Amino acid sequence: MFDYHALLPEFILGATLLVVLGVDLAVAPRRRWLAGAAGIVGLLAAAVPLLTLAAAGGTREMFGGSYVVDDFALVLKGLFLVAGAIVLLASVSYLRSDRYYEGEYYFLVLASITGAVIMASSRDLITMFIGLELVSGPAFLLAGWRKGDLRSNEAALKFFLTGVLSSAILLFGMSLVYGTTGESTFAGIAAATAAVEGESAFVLGVLFVLVGFGFKVAAVPFHFWAPDTYQGAPLPVAAYLSVGSKGAGFVGLLTICYSAFGGARDIWGPALWILAVLSMTLGNLTALRQSNVVRLLGYSSVAHAGFILAPFAMAGVFEGAALQDAFFGSLTYLLVYAFMNLGAFAAVIAVAERTGSAEIDDWAGLARYSPALATLLGVFFFSLAGIPPLAGWFAKFVMFKAVLGDGGGGWGVALAVVAAVNAVIALFFYARVLKVAFMDPAPEVLPQGASVSRPLAAALAITAAVTLAAGFYPQMLAFFSEAARALALP
Repeated sequence: MFDYHALLPEFILGATLLVVLGVDLAVAPRRRWLAGAAGIVGLLAAAVPLLTLAAAGGTREMFGGSYVVDDFALVLKGLFLVAGAIVLLASVSYLRSDRYYEGEYYFLVLASITGAVIMASSRDLITMFIGLELVSGPAFLLAGWRKGDLRSNEAALKFFLTGVLSSAILLFGMSLVYGTTGESTFAGIAAATAAVEGESAFVLGVLFVLVGFGFKVAAVPFHFWAPDTYQGAPLPVAAYLSVGSKGAGFVGLLTICYSAFGGARDIWGPALWILAVLSMTLGNLTALRQSNVVRLLGYSSVAHAGFILAPFAMAGVFEGAALQDAFFGSLTYLLVYAFMNLGAFAAVIAVAERTGSAEIDDWAGLARYSPALATLLGVFFFSLAGIPPLAGWFAKFVMFKAVLGDGGGGWGVALAVVAAVNAVIALFFYARVLKVAFMDPAPEVLPQGASVSRPLAAALAITAAVTLAAGFYPQMLAFFSEAARALALP
């Protein structure tokens, strides 16, 4: 059955891609920011059918169950569309500050977002892989968008090589799963798991799939590309990679493990437990040593990948309601992380434009000559640290609640202890940046960089509003996570 209503967001995104190319071709160079405006309008237009689909209710299956539009897909598609609009808002002034190709940039960002939207509805191996590659391919080019910068070239090359390697491992794992089960749809794989669970080829296939997605979400020990890529890429691209690209990886991991490998939780559960512990610990400890804010946020994103994986890892031993709580914990953390991390990167872009540097020491006394930016920086960094009443506290709360659920035993307690220690470590390096901004003396000659542009101010306002509102009224984001938790039904 072909459901045009269910596919309308994808159709709108496809049309938006063509419009962006047309605008870039038709307008004068000084007005090519209109291509970005067209992209933002297209993303918001694509979100409208999500509301009508949610109002209509029900689950829509197409192409033999390979493509499904349910509450889980709607929530994640909405996240990707909103995150994409925020990234484009943060990109407009950044691109115009130097000689960047604007139309092609917006086209590639929109193409990558389209891949993430496709992944949210993918329910078979082929569609999932195609969507993931559509996310990754444009991102390789975007990472090297500063063509004259050797660090940007290095970032793009490292990202490309590790991305290709991870795709090869992921595809090999998928081929082993298909070869042992004879199924490509997630429902078919789940039904066939009982008969092949003990086969070494199937176990190896599941582990290779985890490794492939581990690269995409920058989980330790597959994280080594992330900090260098974030630091070398244009700042809006780093923001997108830390949320859009990473979010797509988590969507794929959540979907395939819960929907396809639900009967093999004894295989992927312990593996994810180890990844969660390593990611939280190594990410936070390495962030302590960073002097560059972007690189610090790169290692911070590695650590947050561990926090997102923590409830997910415990799903290997949970049953019933505890299993649903684990899914709820990971999804809620992902939603909260997306907004507060996008806000943190938007604030870093604004401060870097004002000071001309992303080095922590160069931000000394920021609160004295730019108190609004310093305050926003504090909001986002303290939210990332999980300080109430900002949104991050709720993400940490549901994570700990899920990890300590019934049936977790000593493994759950141990993981909660590791997470608690790492939360304290994270507070230290976030607070160090804010200490420099608020307490260190300002330089004698104050920076005279550009003021915050209107699009970037809009991005800061949106992310700050969500971060504050979700902290005071966490049910706002919990509602969306609850709507999507049906996927975790055993």
